[in-house]
Parts: sequence; structure tokens; C-alpha cells
Amino acid sequence: MNNRFERSGPLTELASYPQWAQDMVGACEETRRSVSRHELWDLMREVRLGRQGTHDFMVGIWPVIERFPAYMARNLLKTEYGRSAGDTMARRWLVRNIRVEQNHADYWLHWAEGAGVPREEVLYGERGQGTQVLADWCEEVSRRDSLAAGIVATNYAVEGATGEWSRLIYESASYAQSLPAGRRVQSLRWLQLHAAYDDTHPWEALEIVCTLKGTAPAADEVDHLTECVRRSYLGMRILADRCIGPARVGRIVNGAAA
Repeated sequence: MNNRFERSGPLTELASYPQWAQDMVGACEETRRSVSRHELWDLMREVRLGRQGTHDFMVGIWPVIERFPAYMARNLLKTEYGRSAGDTMARRWLVRNIRVEQNHADYWLHWAEGAGVPREEVLYGERGQGTQVLADWCEEVSRRDSLAAGIVATNYAVEGATGEWSRLIYESASYAQSLPAGRRVQSLRWLQLHAAYDDTHPWEALEIVCTLKGTAPAADEVDHLTECVRRSYLGMRILADRCIGPARVGRIVNGAAA
């Protein structure tokens, strides 16, 4: 039986992928929504997050932003040119995108500064308890797990959900106007790129994973990849929860419902 996967339909349509991949995405949908519909993004869009929450967000996610090229490099080390179609596809894609991710780290610092969080604070400031969960998980799966697991957890799950919440904030005129006029374009660059760039990036990652695993991987392999995706979403949700703590306290102090 030939279990090799070659996509024939559109890149960004789930029906173009094997049934096991469609099932994986469906099994993680509720957890993904808990990230993409998180209260944090509404607070940011409406400029209600507050100084401490903004600090916790910019500083707390920085380790993931800063280390993302390293996660991809660790996955690149797992590839062997010519070993399989999936390996070759992954190798070319990772090489091409690692430098792009380095530029994104620079843009994140510009955004933080525009939002009132100094660069030195992002680089060296104290991070809120629990915000390290996502960075630790991405490091673990990229260092110790399979190529497919590393890519599905980071480039598919993390980048996919990031693209969704980035668009929500970038499309907010109120949020854009809250940034200093003289540096607004520079401050929004990270959001702008992820609101569009990540539209296809996670789909490309999913295609690589499906090419690596074929049309009929073993059930335990699918279960493991599903758990990797879910853990990435959970790490993102935990981080977001920690960032809205100060905003919730403020509502309680002001007599509003938490």
C-alpha cells in the first residue's frame, strides 16, 4: 500500500489533508478557541489591559519570540537531505524561514517599546509566574521529540494561533492610535507581518507534517501529535491568563464583576 501524501487541493483548506490530520485539528479545536478567543485580545484591542498586563505580555512571551529561530534550528538538525520527501521539504522550509524569525525578534522589541515597555525590561526584566510554560514546552518538543512533533507543536500550533490573535489586535484602530504617532508604523510591524504572514505559514507546516507521516500513520503517532498541538495551545492559554490578572484585579477594585 502506498501511504505517501502529496497534496492535491488548496493549501489552506483542511480537506486537502489526510483524514488523520483533519481529525487531529478537530480534536484540538476547543483548546485552540480558548486561545484565539481569549479575553486578553479584547483587552488589548480596547486599550484596557493596563500597564502591568502589557508588561507581563511583552516580557512573558519574549522567550518564545527570541528562541523561535532556535526551535526551528533544532528541528533542522533532525532532517537528512534525501532521506524522504518530508525531510527534504522540511529542510528547505526551515532553512528559508529561520532568518525571517530573527527579524521578527527585532520587530517584537519595537512593538514593546511603542507599548511603553523598555527594551531592557523585555530582555532582562522579571517574568510573571507561569509565563515560561510555553517557552519550556517549545524547547522540550524541539530538542527531544521527532521532527514531525517539533514542527506541528511550534510552526503549526503556535504560529497558527498567533496569526489569529495578531489579526484581532492589528485590525483595532483604537489600539493603533494608542501607540506613539512617531513610531506607530514601526511598532505595528510585528503584528502586521503575523496578521498576514502566518496566514499560510501554519498550513505549510501542516503539509510538511503530513508529508513526513503519510496518509495512514499509526494511531499512537496521531495521538502523540494531537497531544503536542494541544500542549502548545494550553501553554499559550496559561500565558494569556497570567497577563490579564492585573486587569481583573482592577475591575474588582472598581466594583465590577471579575
